[in-house]
Amino acid sequence: MPDFIKIELIDIIDIIIVAFLIYQGYKSLKGTSALTIFFGIILFYFIWLISNALNMELLSTIMGQVIGVGVLAIIVIFQQEIRRFFMLIGNRYLQSGGKWRIFKPLFESKSKGFPAEALNEITQACGSMSSSRTGALIVLEKNFSLEHIIENGDRLDAVVSRRLIENIFFKNSPMHDGAMVINGNKIIAARCTLPVSENSAIPADYGMRHRAAAGITEQYDAVVIVVSEETGDISFVQNGEIKKVSSITELRITIENSFK
Repeated sequence: MPDFIKIELIDIIDIIIVAFLIYQGYKSLKGTSALTIFFGIILFYFIWLISNALNMELLSTIMGQVIGVGVLAIIVIFQQEIRRFFMLIGNRYLQSGGKWRIFKPLFESKSKGFPAEALNEITQACGSMSSSRTGALIVLEKNFSLEHIIENGDRLDAVVSRRLIENIFFKNSPMHDGAMVINGNKIIAARCTLPVSENSAIPADYGMRHRAAAGITEQYDAVVIVVSEETGDISFVQNGEIKKVSSITELRITIENSFK
């Protein structure tokens, strides 16, 4: 067999790894406007390869210069998507059942599970706000800190209580806009600004609260509870997926399962 078509085991491994990275990159960009840019870059790269193969010196030189600084441009353009990609990879292999679960304790800063008393206060508050159609956006930290998000809000460091949650999200409260961040039995901050998801698959009837909930869970290790101001519906958001819950009992079970 000629050398130029000789395939060895390392070549197969190389192809599998590249295919895996491309697939994960596609999953990270799927549903966002960045996917169009990504395909544009791929097309540009293939044109450069063809121009090199055909010895089109002027075109290949010009395009080669552009590609030479292309890595920096990609980092700038896809900053959020790159963060989401590495979060997706990291979360997948640190989740329970993953092959790398043995390394999870090295990264965890929180205890396993969610405090029962705090969970009861949160779900009761959500049930009350659902009945009164009070909009709410509650972020629950999991294994990694959300300090970057907390910094842009008002720090509270208060014990979780139903009355405090309801008062913060009360329509005339100065802190009702934005998200609340909870870590265990502590309300860390309120009035926090969250990154908004660009996923076009999110139904149009969902407002900015739901898009913000999807955005934070796409990029960070967290789950979110959303109470709709228009309908009073309660939604649970994890990994960018929005799921409506029919009762506070279902909400409680869903939260408990997400922290296992």
